[in-house]
Amino acid sequence: MPRQPARTLWYDRPRYVYLEFCVEDSRDVQVVIEEQRLVFSCKNADGVEFYNEIDLYARVNSKDSREKRSDRSITCFMRKWKEKVAWPRITKENIKPAWLSVDFDNWRDWEGDEELERPLVSHPAPGEGDGQSPPTRHG
Repeated sequence: MPRQPARTLWYDRPRYVYLEFCVEDSRDVQVVIEEQRLVFSCKNADGVEFYNEIDLYARVNSKDSREKRSDRSITCFMRKWKEKVAWPRITKENIKPAWLSVDFDNWRDWEGDEELERPLVSHPAPGEGDGQSPPTRHG
């Protein structure tokens, strides 16, 4: 039986990049996460072989990357070398394979997310209130 790529969803977070390989009842799961490459393979209940190889957009920390298998899929989360840098895509090449798509259920445009990307607060000069905190007493 020829191998085929598993349908794959991906999404981006400040510290991790997530890939979900959608294979139900997977067996013989193998995930190899290298610094700039991920290789995934498994079989499903019918014995169909799946194989995906992705040259990653940027470097990941393979030691701090994991995969988690469920009945419906295998999710890999890879720690970015450069945290809080958004990945515009998961692949190194600017091409989108037919089997790869963005996981819009989990995608959040976090770049402008104030919870994560809080700007540096400029402290008012002494004597100027910021309207938020009580004035400080000197002496």
